[in-house]
Amino acid sequence: MNLEKNKENAIAFYRMAYEGNPQKAIELYVGKEYIQHNPDVPDGTQGFIDYFEKMQREYPEKSIRFVRSVAEGDLVALHTHQVWPGNDQYVTMDFFRFDEKGKICEHWDAIQQVPEKQAHQNGMF
Repeated sequence: MNLEKNKENAIAFYRMAYEGNPQKAIELYVGKEYIQHNPDVPDGTQGFIDYFEKMQREYPEKSIRFVRSVAEGDLVALHTHQVWPGNDQYVTMDFFRFDEKGKICEHWDAIQQVPEKQAHQNGMF
């Protein structure tokens, strides 16, 4: 496994889908299967495409910043900062599993809204 290439591909895949081209993201970065664990996104590639196309239509002005990425074995973890309309901010942790051909085949995530007040000054990023 090429860990650096997997990190680059996970970021490119996520950015491309998030910014409105999930069909191309699937074509370029996903293998013969795509197992989805996010409970709001249907399993498989078509469910992913439909979800991200709808998100782009409804929220075209959203933005994403990739804070860090970590790769180990066949997994890549991404830590992101998302800003939605009205300055609604989220921190996400996404995990992608890659198959033996270097293609994404499985996804998990956790999403948390950035609160207005925190018990410390460290921030979430």
